[in-house]
Amino acid sequence: MHRRALLALVLALPASVAMAHPHHDLTAERAGHIEQQVMAFRVGLQAAARERDVVKLRAMFAPSFTHTHTTGKVDGRDARLVSILAGEPVIELANVEELSIRVLNGDAAVITGRSPIRSISENRVIQVRWVQMMARVDGEWVLAASQATRMPEGV
Repeated sequence: MHRRALLALVLALPASVAMAHPHHDLTAERAGHIEQQVMAFRVGLQAAARERDVVKLRAMFAPSFTHTHTTGKVDGRDARLVSILAGEPVIELANVEELSIRVLNGDAAVITGRSPIRSISENRVIQVRWVQMMARVDGEWVLAASQATRMPEGV
């Protein structure tokens, strides 16, 4: 494809996508409602993990889910589910000391937080900042991706 044709296609794509799937205006009230849905999802995820409900957990994670650890290691959905079911310290189940939800549109939200997490390799608690990307797929919220970043000591 010629560069001009490719450029025209790339520039036209956002407009065509917006017309094909228009989103409602995101009012403060609607954003608040979505924040409540996202928080309910988190509570449900924690309950499914405590109950070791693998069927429910699998449905709550997108098939393409990835988690990037503080070490840089990347897990897919199945590896993450094994960690949760094994009772390993994970951000999905950690105590939350800070939490922020940003609603991007009616079908996506970003959750950021700070949590103390037990480092298995160091046998001590470390502070972690984390981010989770949520997406609504076929009317249901799923966890699409997450990442944890270790905070420096004393911060």
